[in-house]
Parts: sequence; C-alpha cells; structure tokens
Amino acid sequence: MKAAALSAPGRVRNLDYVAAVTVTAGGQALRLGGVALPSRRLVLRWLRRQALRLADAHGRTLPPAAPWLGARDVRPVTFHGSDAPEALRAWAGDPGSQDHAMSALESGRPALLTVVDPFVGLRVTLGAWPVDLCGWVTAASASRPYPPRTETEGG
Repeated sequence: MKAAALSAPGRVRNLDYVAAVTVTAGGQALRLGGVALPSRRLVLRWLRRQALRLADAHGRTLPPAAPWLGARDVRPVTFHGSDAPEALRAWAGDPGSQDHAMSALESGRPALLTVVDPFVGLRVTLGAWPVDLCGWVTAASASRPYPPRTETEGG
C-alpha cells in the first residue's frame, strides 16, 4: 500500500518520501521547512537545493524560491562562521555523499546530514526518510514533516 495525501479535491498523489530542515540552538529546535515527494531523487534534489540556498545566503541575499513541484524553500539561517556553509556546499556537490544518501533511502533508512556553526553551537540538520508504507500521511502532516530521532551522519 502506498502512502498518499490529497493534493487537490478528489486527487490523490503518492508521497513516498519526506524531507525536512531543522535548526537547533540553545536546546531549542525549529523547523525551517519540509516537503513530501513521490521519489528519492526528488527529495534529495530538494535537500541539495536547500543546502546550497542556506550556504549561498551566508553574507548574501537568498536566491529566489524554487518554482518546481510547488515545493517551498526553507527559511534562512544566519551563520556566524563559514564552516557550516562550506560543509553544506561540500555535501551538495559531492556525488559520493549523494550516492550514500540515495542508498540509505533505498534501503528504508533515513538520510541525515548535520552541520554545526561552532561559534554559537547552531546545528542545522537536513533529513529525508521514507514514509511508512503501512501508514497514511495526511495532507497536514505532509506539510509539517520532522526528521526521525536517529543518530546523525556527516559533519
């Protein structure tokens, strides 16, 4: 059985993967944005875009929003150093990292990356995971996905 959500009255679309970007600072977690999409490739494409947008916004104006799939971009983060933006760019541009994330999703595990701004202890986590195919995702929960509580991978 495929997980599904109503995308418009009377229309159902498959939502096999969800992704979210969260930031944690001072023990408080804040969701910056998330999506539910029908394929691993699309969910990783969205995460790569968010990683580059967050990195490119460091000291600059954010790039324009993505028009594809109606997927909204995450809210910006102010980094206090260049370590986290460089780590986001490195992950987004590394084919090996993308293959590792794709393999994790393919095997039913989450794909997670956490970068840290060491100056203030800010942690940004990008996560994607398969929807439990035995359950249903409602339109409301699909628009507010949160990463599962697991150990993070990456720097």
